[in-house]
Amino acid sequence: MYIILAGLNHKTAPLEVREKCAFSRVKMREIYHELKSSDLIDGAVLLVTCNRTEAYATTQDIHCGLAFLEKILLSYSGMENFGFARYTYQYFSHHAIAHLFTVTSGLDSMILGEHQILGQVKEAYQMALDLNAPDSILNILFQTSLHAGKKARTDTGINRCLVSVSSAAVSLCRKFFKTLAGKRVLVLGTGNTGRLVVRLLMSQGVNSVIVSNRSYDRAVKMASSVNGRAVRFDRIAHELSNADIVISCSSAPHHIIRKDNCGEALWSRSGRRIVMIDIAVPRDIEPGLTEITGVSLYDVDDLQNVVETNCKERLKAAYRAQDIIEQQTSRFTERLAMMPLVPVIKSLKQYAENLKQSELRKALNKFGDISEREEKIISSLAHTIVNRLLHSPFAKLKEKASDGQKHLYADVVKDLFDLDIRENQKHAQTKAGDKGQQAGAVAG
Repeated sequence: MYIILAGLNHKTAPLEVREKCAFSRVKMREIYHELKSSDLIDGAVLLVTCNRTEAYATTQDIHCGLAFLEKILLSYSGMENFGFARYTYQYFSHHAIAHLFTVTSGLDSMILGEHQILGQVKEAYQMALDLNAPDSILNILFQTSLHAGKKARTDTGINRCLVSVSSAAVSLCRKFFKTLAGKRVLVLGTGNTGRLVVRLLMSQGVNSVIVSNRSYDRAVKMASSVNGRAVRFDRIAHELSNADIVISCSSAPHHIIRKDNCGEALWSRSGRRIVMIDIAVPRDIEPGLTEITGVSLYDVDDLQNVVETNCKERLKAAYRAQDIIEQQTSRFTERLAMMPLVPVIKSLKQYAENLKQSELRKALNKFGDISEREEKIISSLAHTIVNRLLHSPFAKLKEKASDGQKHLYADVVKDLFDLDIRENQKHAQTKAGDKGQQAGAVAG
């Protein structure tokens, strides 16, 4: 079994390509259905954010599995086959594991160390779980990756010196205006990013905030939380006539602000400056609006230039975080290699324990009436002998975990000791089920 990954991100693909792969939840469900229906894929998890689209999977065939994942991405992007591969990357086994751990730690983000990706990975994994898409290996991988991401941040403090998309957006606004006090801000979308930008702008003196969203109720809710005003989508053009700053971060699949619906309002400003920052992927604002005098438009890729000039300390933290990620990757790779041997080791332990208990009972019965201290000495002797006998076989099995012949060694041990792996696994599952029922009864 192999872990594979095919994807693209802000480093390999321009925004116009990434936005075609920013699949909606409806499309993601369709992709999951296709992945689960394939004989090539055993488990899958999709990670789709504004800066990356990645498909993680487990497969028995690396080459065919990766080709299938890339074919899926191409098909649902709606792009032509020619040249698509130059925007994508493919990893498997150790490199795929290391990449995911790097992603969750924020080291692969446009804004180094940003915290938002951790929640995005968690949300992506939860969606996969809801659709019963991951297998046991991917479950362990994603749970471990979330732990690795948290550890990298906790141990290095990289997220304490990061520059967020929100603060980068505010920096751009300050570049064009001597002061933000008294400026009017129009926000499209009610997501977390939009909220953060608004709060940062208000901390800089902005006191007039207009919020618009496809769901008017959500716009009202957000507007009330920032002491602003909500407007419906059909009033956006009117508000553009007087706004100084536009922050757009909706989840719309198409341009919201275009020449055909807002061009006239922007022309009516007679060249008065308006800064428009489009954080959405796909983009909310038509790029051609920059032809209108006074319009300064920036997208998520432009924000990276702002970020590059800030916070040199995060680079030092990134080096320390990379060491942590390498350690976590090595540990997980070793754990993955051990997985085929775990049932054998458990069964051998159980076999030895049953044998020890059986022979102990016979021996103690023959002694008749002995003291508690003597019984403990005999039991301890039996326990020590069994442990010492098993130590070398276990050590050798673990040593062979990274060897291509680990399955052969596992089979030899099963044959030598006549181990019934399935029966032991069935017994373990039954015990786990009983515990789960007991816990459910207590909770009820």
